[in-house]
Amino acid sequence: MMQADAGFIKRSSQLPVVTIISPMHNEAENVAALISEIEAIRPALPQSEVILVDDGSRDKTAELIVEHQQSRPWLRLLQHAVAGGQSAAVHSGVRAARGQIICTLDGDLQNPPAEIPKMCAPLLDASAAETLGLVAGQRARRQDTLSKRLASRFANRLRAWVLKDATRDTGCGLKAFRREAFLDLPFFNHMHRYLPALFARAGWEVTHVDVAHRERSGGVSKYTNLQRALVGASDLLGVAWLIARAKTARAQEIVAPRASNSKAAE
Repeated sequence: MMQADAGFIKRSSQLPVVTIISPMHNEAENVAALISEIEAIRPALPQSEVILVDDGSRDKTAELIVEHQQSRPWLRLLQHAVAGGQSAAVHSGVRAARGQIICTLDGDLQNPPAEIPKMCAPLLDASAAETLGLVAGQRARRQDTLSKRLASRFANRLRAWVLKDATRDTGCGLKAFRREAFLDLPFFNHMHRYLPALFARAGWEVTHVDVAHRERSGGVSKYTNLQRALVGASDLLGVAWLIARAKTARAQEIVAPRASNSKAAE
């Protein structure tokens, strides 16, 4: 006779320290490899969980993730009924996360999961500054088409000139950050491309780590250069406005000295 909990895996009662989040839209071809590669690096992290966010896929992305969940208690699935975009998927994942350190990566496998421990290390270090909020990945030797690399280079230089965010590559999906710090940021579509500027605006320190990059092994790109350019112009102006209007005053709580016992008794 099969046990009553057959088909279900008892989840650990220990809360995860790290939550890995990957937004996925029509990435059925990459589900198995992504989960396998993340599984391989989990021993290098403290207690962790993985949240894959199916952003309105029209293929079998969600079905395949559910199949892999049967043997992996650390794997969670969130699903948007309709596609909301990468920033919306990341935001949903962070809100649902139980870990206090978040690491994001794209679901197309161009961001190697093997880089995740390196991304999380600065925030997990016992001597890490409490003011460190974001570790931003920067792709080295990008494996994209020439047109995409040139368009991205122009966009990054323009963004860096306008926002002064000291970041070479904000389009890299590999990022690690403090959950509560992220949730305090203003949300808007495409915000994932401006995280260094937004974290700095909120008073957090940002550090950068060079990471590897690979060619897409399956599926198709969800963006074109024209689409990026059209949304990028208005987003850049909007973020510049947010920075200019950032709150600069910081409150400090003043605690009155406690009365001595003799005075308190009078």
